[in-house]
Amino acid sequence: MRVNMKGINSVRKKLSDGTVRVYYYAWKGGPRLPGKPGDPAFVAAYQAAISKMNSQPEGALQAIVNAYQQSLKFKDLAPRTQRDYVRHIRKIEMEYSDFPLAALSDRAARGEFLAWRDKMAKVSRRQADYTFAVLALILAWAYERRLVSANPCERPGKVYKSQRIDKIWTMEDEAAFMRAAPPHIGLAFMLALWTGQRQGDLLRLTWSAYDGAKIRLRQRKTGARVEIPVGGPLGAQLDRAPRTAVTILATSRQTSWTESGFRASWAKACKSAGVHGVTFHDLRGTAVTRLAIAGCSVPEIASISGHSLKQVTSILDAHYLSRDSHLGVSAIKKLEAYEAGTKSPN
Repeated sequence: MRVNMKGINSVRKKLSDGTVRVYYYAWKGGPRLPGKPGDPAFVAAYQAAISKMNSQPEGALQAIVNAYQQSLKFKDLAPRTQRDYVRHIRKIEMEYSDFPLAALSDRAARGEFLAWRDKMAKVSRRQADYTFAVLALILAWAYERRLVSANPCERPGKVYKSQRIDKIWTMEDEAAFMRAAPPHIGLAFMLALWTGQRQGDLLRLTWSAYDGAKIRLRQRKTGARVEIPVGGPLGAQLDRAPRTAVTILATSRQTSWTESGFRASWAKACKSAGVHGVTFHDLRGTAVTRLAIAGCSVPEIASISGHSLKQVTSILDAHYLSRDSHLGVSAIKKLEAYEAGTKSPN
C-alpha cells in the first residue's frame, strides 16, 4: 500500500568527517523519523506522528502550538530562529501539551507557568527565559487571533540578568587575537569590529556585496538593509584576502563556513590568543562602543550597525559605556577646548 506523506521536512547536515547526512522530520519542527522515505520504520513513525498530532484535543495547548508552527508568523522566521524555537517548543510540549485552553483565563495559570520557568532556571536562567518567551509569543499570537481568551505569560520579566557592561573587547584583546589568529579568522574579527554585524550575516556575506568602498547587506534577523562604508584597516584586509569562495569569509580549505565549524575555529583562536570572557557577538557591542567613543552620533551608529535608534541608545546608556574610561578622557578634552575657546580674547 502506498502512503501519501505530506509535509515531510528534510535537513542536510555536514558531519565532522566531511560526509553529508540527511535527516527527515514529520514536518518542519516535527519529530525526527528513522531511516529514509519508503522504509517500513519510516512510514510507521510518520503515521504515528501524524496520528498523535491529530489526536490532540482541540481545546488543549498542543493545538495552539501546532497552529503556530504552521503559521506565516513562524514560517517567516529565519531558519536558525525556527530551529531555536522548535527546541524550546519541545520543552513546552513535554510539560503542557494537554493543558486546557479554557484554564488560561484562570488567575492561577500565570503562577503555574512562572513556577515552571523558575524550575527550569535552576538549570539555566537564560534558557528558562528563552523557553518562557517562546511560550509567551505563541500565546500572544493566539490571543491576537482570538484562539485563546487570555495570555497569562505576558510581560513576565526575566530571571537571567546579562552583564554586558563587562563584555567589551579591549585593545589588548584585539592585539592578542590578531597576533595569534590565522588570517582567515582575523578577517572575520575585522569584519565584525568594523561593521558591527551579526555572525550569521557575516558568514553569508558574499564578495558581490563589497564594491571596494562599501558593504551592502540585509540583516536576516530584522530584515534591515545596511550600507557600510569600509574603513581603511578593513579595506586593506579585504583587498589582500584571496577570493576562493563565494563568501568573503572562508575556511582554510577555501570553502564557505558552516556556523558550527566557524564557532569551533573561533573558540580555538581565542584559546590560542589567551582571550577569555568575550565572544564573537560581543564584537557587535564593541563596534557600537568604539563608534561612540570616536564621537559618532546615535543615528550615525545605527546606520552602520543596523540597530534602531532606541536600541543604540539602550546599548550606550545601560550597558557598554558606563565603565569606559576613554569617554571620560574625551569629555574632559572637549570641556577644556570649550573653556579655552570661551575665555580666549576677542
